[in-house]
Amino acid sequence: MNTITREQLSNLLHTGECVVEFTKVNGEVRSMPCTLKTELIPPAPEPKVLAEGEVPKIKKHNPDVMSVWCLDKKEWRSFRIANVISAKAKDDNQAVQ
Repeated sequence: MNTITREQLSNLLHTGECVVEFTKVNGEVRSMPCTLKTELIPPAPEPKVLAEGEVPKIKKHNPDVMSVWCLDKKEWRSFRIANVISAKAKDDNQAVQ
């Protein structure tokens, strides 16, 4: 079995629209159209104004998980890199397996 690295996935996802097939935590296989290409991701909303004394939530970086912009759900989604079955550019033969 080939191992897909975070770097390989990131490079592919930054090229444009891709389809990543992975096993979800519940065991289902999902084929997700997604991207990390800046031009295809809508701008981030303005940050929430915090009340006095409120501490902002800071999300810890997990190198085993990749967050991507899901093109069919139009929101950020993530998956475990170890659960990726295949990844390929939508309109190209470029693939990582």
